[in-house]
Amino acid sequence: MEYNTQQRRLPLPEYGRSIQNMVDYALTIEDRAERQRCANTIINIMGNMFPHLRDVPDFKHKLWDHLAIMADFKLDIDYPYEIIKKDNLYTKPDSLPYPKGGIRYRHYGRTLEKLITKAAEYPEGEEKKQLISLVANHMKKSFMTWNKDIVDDRKIFDDLREYSKGNIELNEDDIKLMEQRTFVPRKARPAMNNNNRRYTKNN
Repeated sequence: MEYNTQQRRLPLPEYGRSIQNMVDYALTIEDRAERQRCANTIINIMGNMFPHLRDVPDFKHKLWDHLAIMADFKLDIDYPYEIIKKDNLYTKPDSLPYPKGGIRYRHYGRTLEKLITKAAEYPEGEEKKQLISLVANHMKKSFMTWNKDIVDDRKIFDDLREYSKGNIELNEDDIKLMEQRTFVPRKARPAMNNNNRRYTKNN
């Protein structure tokens, strides 16, 4: 008995060894028209293996790319799409630049820091007040994610002033933050069935 681990490694294991054997057979067909028909049949079988991807854009294109990869780009047929180049198959993508600079308070995160900066630069008016209110309430919610104790609104106002470099100065008279219980999810009550209910028997 020969195990799969003893056979050659598959280029695309998700299609299985049977599909790979079909591709290997197509490479041995000398007649070009017959080889083309065989390739079309293989593509149809590959597509039927993933019916939930039929509506995905470029799904057919990807199937032909995969066929070329499994044939090691040696299958001489008329491809309906421009297939991927072998040289581009193993190229590494460019490295993404990693954001530099530490986060002052990790429980707020970097995105909230940017929001505060934008809020401080926003022109004065009612929209700025609403934006600051949303940011402050989000800060309180983020703070409670890490600290389950009572959160003093004064702490949120102090952090907001520090983040904005003193450009946003608030107190309890300027804005009323949402109460703490609104951020705490309620525990789900267990569902009751007929066995849980109590009935009083009439005498």
